[in-house]
Amino acid sequence: MFKPLLAAAALLGGAAALPAHAADAPYPSKVIRLVVPFAPGGSTDIVARLIAEPLREELGQTVIVDNRPGAGGNIGGDIVAKAAPDGYTLLMAAAGQIVINPSLYAKMSYDPARDLAAVTMIARDHNLMAVNASLPVKNVKEFIAYAKAHPNDVTFGSPGNGSPAQLAGALLNQTAGIRMQHVPYKGSGPAVADLIAGHITLMIDNMPALWPHVQSGKLRALAVTSDKRAPGAPDVPTAEEAGLKGYTVTAWKGMMAPANTPRPIIDKLDHAVVKVLARPDIRKRLIEQGAEPVGNTPEQFAQQIKADAAWWGALVKSTGTTLD
Repeated sequence: MFKPLLAAAALLGGAAALPAHAADAPYPSKVIRLVVPFAPGGSTDIVARLIAEPLREELGQTVIVDNRPGAGGNIGGDIVAKAAPDGYTLLMAAAGQIVINPSLYAKMSYDPARDLAAVTMIARDHNLMAVNASLPVKNVKEFIAYAKAHPNDVTFGSPGNGSPAQLAGALLNQTAGIRMQHVPYKGSGPAVADLIAGHITLMIDNMPALWPHVQSGKLRALAVTSDKRAPGAPDVPTAEEAGLKGYTVTAWKGMMAPANTPRPIIDKLDHAVVKVLARPDIRKRLIEQGAEPVGNTPEQFAQQIKADAAWWGALVKSTGTTLD
């Protein structure tokens, strides 16, 4: 009479053991979600989608890109910061949300330094200064002269208040002595669309979002804002070469995970991304889009984040940038 009860108990015991067994399965054993905290079409989204399929090949699991825009990247960052630290919810981080937002927002729902773990820097971005191709300027000096002659008409767009693109525009105003008006958007994609349509005058943003439209003739590149020319656009001068002394603004894209993600998982993700970035086709596409592949260690990425937070924080203060 006890045999059925024993059999049932054995079945229940086996069922209870399944989750523990599944938890011991080698990582990864299910779909990985890569959260992009900005709208589709922007530079962060472009890079995420470029590496998603190669990562699937390296990790043996599907990597889905999940766009969660809003609040300058804070919404997507918060999702990852509060996710289980198991390697299945990751962040395609951009410099703005990680090293600028803490200096801009009086209160954030998460602390990037405390709640996120560095995995690897994927690429350094060359920012491009670009205008609509119909604007009657051919270089930075002509643009500055145009802006001074039209003080109430020149605008610059960005993915949002406090974004690297907005700070780059504010620094240009400061450096060149002009008064461009800022027009914020919910991501680079919509801003680029309005630049192409001629609704705004200029953008200073990551090259992957702008360069294809320069190549198509819809936009005109005036300069890159890094300290050296972009390998994918060797004929475009740096801002310094174009006459803006001391004007240098760079950014990056990187992978981050929730804090307390086990180190073996961090290392596996790091190694997988590094292998993806070593592929000639991926390197070629990143360089063509104006991004330089990196793929460093978690420690190196974390050190860069700390240094950049100090630099961008000082820029926020010197330009008087606010979220108003």
